[in-house]
Amino acid sequence: MAILQELASFTGPDWEQVGAVTLPVIERLHQAEAKMAEKWERLAEFTIANAPGNERRAMQQVVNYLRGLPISTSLFERIKTAVAETTMNAMEHGNEYSTENPVELQVLTSEDSVMIRVTDHGGGKSLPEYVQPDIEAKLEGLQSPRGWGLFLVQSMVDELRVQTDQTHRIVELIFRLEG
Repeated sequence: MAILQELASFTGPDWEQVGAVTLPVIERLHQAEAKMAEKWERLAEFTIANAPGNERRAMQQVVNYLRGLPISTSLFERIKTAVAETTMNAMEHGNEYSTENPVELQVLTSEDSVMIRVTDHGGGKSLPEYVQPDIEAKLEGLQSPRGWGLFLVQSMVDELRVQTDQTHRIVELIFRLEG
């Protein structure tokens, strides 16, 4: 109705319609509503200090919280790799190894999925544009020898979501449970 009122306001009372008026209707599910469609239960929440090597502690803590769930060995390995790499990136690139702001991790489950949420204090910074690593280009010095992290993470997860505001960047790693 608001669209029709705007049309009437725009055209004025003396407008004579000669042909059909086509009004496109666009329906969009708000992101927050879409996320709420899947019911997540928080298993754990913890922080990790920004120090090289602590990504392994984060990985092990996540694995400990997920024990008892129907997760295959191969899925556990994917989760471990993605969590360690994402945590390392959060410490280095998001928090710049600041001792004041630890990396925050949450472990969540739903009926058919596991989500690991990794939050750093790199707000206002988005993830870099994904570039397919090329081993030959890296060896020839045409690509940085670094830059495998995002490639690895995207290869390990079923879904990757990133949210950024002025103070935080949240990376959500979503894994579908098998069977």
